[in-house]
Amino acid sequence: MTALDERIPPPLSTSSVPPAFCLPKGAHVHRRGVQRLVDSYRAIPAGQTVRLAKHTSNLFRPRVAATAQGLDVSGLGGVISIDAATRTADVEGMCSYENLVAATLAHGMMPLVVPQLKTITLGGAVTGLGIESSSFRNGLPHESVLELEVLTGSGELVTATPAGEHAALFAGFPNSYGTLGYAVRLKIELEPVRPYVCLRHVRFADLDELTAAIGSISGQRCWDGAEVDFLDGVVFSAAESYLTLGSWADDVPAASDYTGPEIYYRSIRDRGRDALTAHDYLWRWDTDWFWCSRAFGAQHPVARRVWPARYRRSDVYHRIVGLENRFHVAAWVDARRGRPPRERVVQDIEIPVERTADFLRWYLAHVPMTPVWVCPLRLRAGGVRPWSLYPLRAGATYVNAGFWGTVPIAPGRADGDVNREIERRVADLGGHKSLYSDAYYGEQEFWAAYGGEAYPALKRRYDPDGRLLDLYAKAVQRR
Repeated sequence: MTALDERIPPPLSTSSVPPAFCLPKGAHVHRRGVQRLVDSYRAIPAGQTVRLAKHTSNLFRPRVAATAQGLDVSGLGGVISIDAATRTADVEGMCSYENLVAATLAHGMMPLVVPQLKTITLGGAVTGLGIESSSFRNGLPHESVLELEVLTGSGELVTATPAGEHAALFAGFPNSYGTLGYAVRLKIELEPVRPYVCLRHVRFADLDELTAAIGSISGQRCWDGAEVDFLDGVVFSAAESYLTLGSWADDVPAASDYTGPEIYYRSIRDRGRDALTAHDYLWRWDTDWFWCSRAFGAQHPVARRVWPARYRRSDVYHRIVGLENRFHVAAWVDARRGRPPRERVVQDIEIPVERTADFLRWYLAHVPMTPVWVCPLRLRAGGVRPWSLYPLRAGATYVNAGFWGTVPIAPGRADGDVNREIERRVADLGGHKSLYSDAYYGEQEFWAAYGGEAYPALKRRYDPDGRLLDLYAKAVQRR
């Protein structure tokens, strides 16, 4: 840990002024970006599938290379305005959380939920769901949306609110993954921040004790009499897991830095207590893509010294994975060395807290891949709405378990078998899984879990000509 210079005021961000591209752009500039988007939609011939023309993605589903013209979203990647008095922000749909956080921290505020990776966009987190350590008190990102402007599949610009003409779209947009339309502008709530987050890493030797603590903290928002503002954890084995309890602080004796040689997830096992600036806490996972940077050698001490810090970030690792998916270099090397082929298991699932220990025990016995990230969530108190495509019970605590990597395909087994077993086990325990990665559901099973009663009516209203893929085709079918 590095001692803080007492002469320097506690930082809220890495600089006192956000970069120019993070500054609010104003409504006039936003309208120009919207017009470019609409013009690009009108330029696509009728009957042709509509897609976004973007070069980055946080999806892990197989995607066919696009050949058709896409929608121009180049002017929709910023913050429109921030209202410090009402603690709200108008934000464009393609604004990354990296830029959004830089802009809001300069005002002493942050979004209510900041997903772990810098390049996730606000629109993407709302239409595709997102989660982080404030979710046990703030729910999921879409729950802090007050107003939603959408370019629908039919080319119509509509403004959806909880009780207006487009209330059904407002409730059905989360988990629709761009199959009803694309978010152009979102008005979101913000919350105040303090300069630092103090961390306490609490070890558990029993999974039932771990999940009991999650349930207790999620309901009471405290532990051992101390207030808890952030809550997540890591499972290394059935006998070794940790909850990280974060609390706001105005000053600390010293603050750690995990953007250099030290690695955050390893510190969880080594340090009972820690502290980070607010900025560094929000991005603590991004430098090493949780722990997945080890697959690229980025955690080796020698590689870490020569790997430029600006390239130790999640979007760089995602591009490396994309190259492997395209050229299969690692698979070729494994085959040359006589190693078995491997199945990609990149999933986030959500289980009621009462069944989470059961799932973790099953997972640790059947899937040879650790660590596992755990993060609790609850629907926001007083803000309960029937989110039709990802239903959750009001007052219930769920636990997101995230596990990302590859496992060897055993003799007699096929690629996809492990993922299918995970899907079945999650369903048996009353859970869901996120749809950003590989999915193998049958169509009837899929719609039973993901809004099959509400979705067809939304599709008929907002994409009557099928210019966008439907949710099952996009999440499951290979097209």
